[in-house]
Amino acid sequence: MTNQLVDAPHERITIRHVAKDAGVSVAAVSKVLRNAYGVSDILRHKVETSIEKLNYRPSVAARGMRGRTYTIGVLVIELSNTFLAGVIESANTALSESSYKSLIGLGRSASPIEASMIESMIDNRMDGVLIVAPRISGKVLERYARQIPIVVIAHHEPQAETYDTVNSDDRKGGCLAVEAALRQGYRDIAMVSYDLLDSPASVVAVQREMGYVEAMKQAGLQSRIIRLPPVATDRKVAINNFLSAQDRPRAVFVWSDLDAVPLLNAARTNGIRVPEDLAIVGYDNSPFAAIPLVGLTSVDQNAAQLGRTAAETLLSRIDGREDVRHLLIEPHVEIRGSL
Repeated sequence: MTNQLVDAPHERITIRHVAKDAGVSVAAVSKVLRNAYGVSDILRHKVETSIEKLNYRPSVAARGMRGRTYTIGVLVIELSNTFLAGVIESANTALSESSYKSLIGLGRSASPIEASMIESMIDNRMDGVLIVAPRISGKVLERYARQIPIVVIAHHEPQAETYDTVNSDDRKGGCLAVEAALRQGYRDIAMVSYDLLDSPASVVAVQREMGYVEAMKQAGLQSRIIRLPPVATDRKVAINNFLSAQDRPRAVFVWSDLDAVPLLNAARTNGIRVPEDLAIVGYDNSPFAAIPLVGLTSVDQNAAQLGRTAAETLLSRIDGREDVRHLLIEPHVEIRGSL
């Protein structure tokens, strides 16, 4: 009998082999494989060269068989807006009813930080991501949504095909604010917004400005937008300059309670009567707006419905729904003493 030599089975090439060959970390290889944000051309070339050299093939089956973790990542850009707390609480309640846990990450209004946190949520095998008011671009969101179910709140991008959006109808909300002021007899109505720095139409403030301009035009009035410094900067000086201006309007619609409440407070501190000298309408109907000593008229986004709808939309994505949904929640105006 002739002895036949049988080749021993080759060791399966893993991501660790690729990392060692390329001289980089396993995390770096993982970023290249999922086309993560911020990967340099040099790193990509190193890893792709080793992948080709070693004939590495990621195990798609292993990823598909892992099962659910029943965890959802919730990414918020900032927590200074108290309105967002209601949205997150409502979403969390809806998720917990389906036995899901939510882990909250703070993005700090910086795209690289947001992208890194989404990648961490993917790496930690979360079943989906709920993102609130991102600064990250729709193009980047599209890429991540091919790897994990994503629903975005406060980001208007109805043409997106890989992720869902749930928003207050911010454009209509801007119209409603103007209409409320018109019903009270005001005609000289300006809008207080901020320096948008070429922000895309997906940003809520842009949508609210569109609604304001549209409503003023329909009323036959000239629109006027007064811009504060960019978000996350001190607005005190700009607010005081506005209040002391000789051409100060009779009424203002402020893009958010974040600036409407400080404006109302500064007006009263400076002896300007609200609404007798200056009528103010905010947006968000945040908890502070309803305090009797504040009494701010504000556009209500329905935080509870917004959060619950977003959570239920994400859960249906996780359950296999493939059609895209871009949902708008109807706003309304809560009238108080500032108008």
